Amino acid sequence: MSLGNRLTLWILCLPLLVLLVVAVFALHLDTEWRKSALRDRVITAAEQQAPEMAMAIYADEPSRLDGMARRLLNIDEARGVGIYSDGDTIQLELGRSRAQVATTPPQARQLDTSSDLWRLLMPLEPDELEGSVVSRAWLELDIDSRALTLDYYRRLATTGLGLLILGLLLFVIASAIGRRVDTSLDDAAEALRRLRGGDLETHLPEEGPPELRRLARHVNALGDEMRQSRENMQRQIEQTTAELEESMETIEIKNIELDLAHRRALEANRIKSEFLASMSHEIRTPLNGIVGFCRLLGRSRLEPRQREWLDQVQIACDNLLALVNDVLDFSRMEAGRLELDRAELDMVSLVDEALGLQAPLAHQKGLHLLGLVYDDVPSPLRGDPLRIRQVLTNLTHNALKFTEQGEVIVRVMVEEQNAQGRVLLRVSISDTGIGLTPQEQHNLFQAFRQAAASHSRHYGGSGLGLAISRQLVEQMGGQITVESEPSRGSTFSFTLPLDVVGSSEVEPEAILDHDRVALHEPHAPTRHALNHLLTLWGGKVEEIRQPELTPPYPSLLVAALPSELNETLLDEWRRRLQASPCPVLLLVNMAPLDLPDLHLPSGCEILCKPVSRQALADALRRCSAVKRLPSAQERDQARILVVDDNTINRRLLRELLQRPGLELVEAGSGEEALALAEDPPFHLVLMDIRMPGMDGIETTRALRRLGGHWSQCPIIAVTAHAHDSERERLREAGMPEVLAKPVDSNRLEALLQRYIGHVPAPAAADKSPAVQEAAPSLASELAVVDMDLGTRLANGNESLAYELLDELVASLPDTVSDMQSALSTGDPEALLDAVHALNGACRYCGAPALALVAETLETRLRSRGMADIEPLIEDLFQAIERLREWHATHRKTPSDTTIASSATPLKDR
Repeated sequence: MSLGNRLTLWILCLPLLVLLVVAVFALHLDTEWRKSALRDRVITAAEQQAPEMAMAIYADEPSRLDGMARRLLNIDEARGVGIYSDGDTIQLELGRSRAQVATTPPQARQLDTSSDLWRLLMPLEPDELEGSVVSRAWLELDIDSRALTLDYYRRLATTGLGLLILGLLLFVIASAIGRRVDTSLDDAAEALRRLRGGDLETHLPEEGPPELRRLARHVNALGDEMRQSRENMQRQIEQTTAELEESMETIEIKNIELDLAHRRALEANRIKSEFLASMSHEIRTPLNGIVGFCRLLGRSRLEPRQREWLDQVQIACDNLLALVNDVLDFSRMEAGRLELDRAELDMVSLVDEALGLQAPLAHQKGLHLLGLVYDDVPSPLRGDPLRIRQVLTNLTHNALKFTEQGEVIVRVMVEEQNAQGRVLLRVSISDTGIGLTPQEQHNLFQAFRQAAASHSRHYGGSGLGLAISRQLVEQMGGQITVESEPSRGSTFSFTLPLDVVGSSEVEPEAILDHDRVALHEPHAPTRHALNHLLTLWGGKVEEIRQPELTPPYPSLLVAALPSELNETLLDEWRRRLQASPCPVLLLVNMAPLDLPDLHLPSGCEILCKPVSRQALADALRRCSAVKRLPSAQERDQARILVVDDNTINRRLLRELLQRPGLELVEAGSGEEALALAEDPPFHLVLMDIRMPGMDGIETTRALRRLGGHWSQCPIIAVTAHAHDSERERLREAGMPEVLAKPVDSNRLEALLQRYIGHVPAPAAADKSPAVQEAAPSLASELAVVDMDLGTRLANGNESLAYELLDELVASLPDTVSDMQSALSTGDPEALLDAVHALNGACRYCGAPALALVAETLETRLRSRGMADIEPLIEDLFQAIERLREWHATHRKTPSDTTIASSATPLKDR
């Protein structure tokens, strides 16, 4: 509704409403006044006639009474009159009926105005007879007030008609005013619209009432100001555009400078990353060599003081390796360069692998290490197995490090699971160690900080493990917490949101076929876990406190050996095993190389704690199979395939694996390994990675494609370069484990224990007096040939050490030829292959000078390519020449002349 219409309504309605209220109120007052005047007039007339009427009644003068009654009827509004006395006697009645007579005499004057016909009742009592006992009389007078009502409505109608005429007049006036206001406002609105649209020449006529003239004047002033503002803005835009053009030129110059600085920063960051990768390998490679040599040296005869020194060197090297790895991981996470993988995983296998890595520390401290993965945990899941294993390893190692006695238990359970294929796992690592105070818990997950200042001195460590674990868990979408009390142990828990792959539940395999199994395990948590697994796999478990068997004999005995075994206990267990009426599965809390010689009979197995679920299942299958075979039948030998293009590497692996119960098959290339794949099944494959032709990854994929037993056969990668990214690539290719060169005998024994079961450890070779009495060299530089070192690398076999050195020298001409060909053609891959083969051969020979130069050159080639390698190439050729000269002088063999004549003079190059 427009303003003019609203103004018309206000002008029309407001006066009419006021006048209507005033008129109604005035008419009402006038009517009430008329009624009051009529009432007073009637009452006054009746009161004047009442005494005389009373006297006439008592004087019995009817004519007189009739005259006075008729005078009352002369009142215009009077319609009837009646005079009555006690006893229903009618003295006089004019114009009314008997039905209207009151039933009882009134005591006082009464006037009933409830209807249009008023009724006046008045007692008639003469003044002279007041108080005498006579019959009472009264007057009834009927008054018609309808004339007043009709007059009220007549005047109301007249007033309404007048108001209607006035309303019409007001409507005409208001309509004219409203149209004029609407027209003026419409003109102003149109002018404003045109101004907003850019028509600044719009002008309103300044006429009409003062208000409209003022509005038009303001609209015109607004147009003038907008026109002036446009002109000013145009001038400012032109000036700003000129300044902006100058600024853009300056910004363009700055952008170019910034881009150059950004490229320099990226290049510096790339160089830093390459330097970090190079230095990490430069540090870890010699450390790996030191660790390997220390382990080999530990197997030789040493004085107690020398062995103590060697143990300290081993601990220092392990700590330094862990520190380097933690610093690298922490730097990648701080730089945001750590990317998570999405691969299928099995929590049982991950827990078993993590516990297997920490088993040596648990064995050293005599702790019980146990992993419990609840049955409702789905499998397979999708996540990052490498990082989950890293967190498990860090937390488990931390728990073992701060626990001196008792146990460390890893539990995996389902906390939440939804219908969209997501599961939230809770992993807890509890120990019985020193515990933590609330303040120590507050500082626990900070980098380079340990719970207490004394921990770094007493227990070692860099304070990065928990910080890395927290960041990894949070990056995977979980949270890590700790609950602990001083001297009562700690429990580290973290959550893992993972995707469930598939929805089908895997039924447990019936391995034992309802066989009776006697279980002897003093450690309660381990006993409960074994009881559950054996029952799950179909066994009927009977827990026994002593490993003595009484009839009726069970089908299988699962017994834990004491941690401390002396000769008396060993003899007792040997007799018990020989006399056992059933297969026996022994569990012992010690390293594979420290296993006692119990002369296990056929059908008996021994496993090292912590026992993986797969190893336990395989051992139970073997025990069950032996139980069902004739007693004279012997167990088949385990077949191992060693694939390596380097003869020296194959030779050393053969020496390390040579023992009863193992059949070794060698292949010098990937093609040869594929040719051997049709032979009887292999139980384990040791695969070199970098080989000419088909490398280890291609060979592994080809073997996996064959199907059959090759889809499950464990293939272990044997390589000198085992970075995290390389390990993940090998895992994706089908190689779940990596064995770093030089091969660690403890690691090799653990792999054999996991994938093949117990096999007898190799007998220690007799060490020559020269080796036993050899003292460490104090020369300031590495020797060209160190036969003591070579003998230790050859597992203490001096003759094998000389044979390996001869083979290395015999291969040098071909190596030099391959390197010179790669250098002449500028082929980095061919050069890397040749240097890698030489580096691998040197790792198992007593040629430390050549080994160091070859290792350094290979690291440089992997990190920087062929840039700045000329000094190292020259050093390598000189080291080869010195080794060849030493061999020609000290090892007179028929092959020396051939080697010397076929080799190209290297100093002239």
